[in-house]
Amino acid sequence: MRITLKECAEIIGRYNSFLILTHASPDGDTLGSAFALKRALDKIGKPSQVICNDEIPQKYSFLWDGIANDTVDFEAVIAVDIADRKLLGEEINSKYGDRIVLAIDHHLSHRDYAENTFLCDRASNSENIYALVNEMNIPIDSGLATCIYCGMATDTGCFLFTNTTAKTHKTAAVLMEMGADFALVNRKMFETKTMSYLKLEQMALSTVELHFGGKCAIMQITQEMFRESHSNDGECDGIASLPRKIEGVLIGITIREKENGTYKVSIRTVEPYDAAELCAHFGGGGHNRAAGCEFECSLEETKSALLKLIGEKI
Repeated sequence: MRITLKECAEIIGRYNSFLILTHASPDGDTLGSAFALKRALDKIGKPSQVICNDEIPQKYSFLWDGIANDTVDFEAVIAVDIADRKLLGEEINSKYGDRIVLAIDHHLSHRDYAENTFLCDRASNSENIYALVNEMNIPIDSGLATCIYCGMATDTGCFLFTNTTAKTHKTAAVLMEMGADFALVNRKMFETKTMSYLKLEQMALSTVELHFGGKCAIMQITQEMFRESHSNDGECDGIASLPRKIEGVLIGITIREKENGTYKVSIRTVEPYDAAELCAHFGGGGHNRAAGCEFECSLEETKSALLKLIGEKI
């Protein structure tokens, strides 16, 4: 059932403890949302625990700095920034996918899987948490503000993507006034790259193919590249945007091989092409300019299916 912000706050008021779920291959918005919500719940005496199907990259450790994320005997499960329960990851989905009382999300492609869903199409889901915290009159300190700012900054590409609005900037300014450590977030998220990531990026860029007169670029990342670079999925937050940065490219595609042999596809577009619409054709979803889907066939079959669809669009 779709609910209002007020009803969302009322549902949280009914329970005393929570399990907060992020999506697999976690990014700054799902983690910023989760730890901002946890910090807010801590302030009103409601214990909670944040869990993720995959290992959380160490670069996000500042989000839980100064708080304990201990095991909780929870009464209710909340999912944040998750458009489809399959994005929870296999293990977490099997354990908790059918037990979610509340989903808080910002994806218009959201598939209703929770008992209750608060959905608002803001630039980041962390902004929904900001609205919820204000609705519940919970004071925002520096740690909480930093978590929300992290989600906003990462989901807007440091406020470069077209989902950024004047309201996004105004909210970010308020968070800075509340003590958000924006310099730390920007350094950790956008200015610091590991040597392993740089090696992976170099190998990935060497695979770029241009199609349809340079309007579409496809890049691939294999498990062999991960092994050679000593990198991993957790370092790939921004890599999907690289193909779209090529001059003339309107549709950028990154195909990433997963450990089980399937392929995760990330699509980034510029007007007039809709990334969510393209991914929905293959059972995925996301936003107008950034979306994803998965394939359980070979790499060549994956590329062929994508190029066939994009060829029809272009």
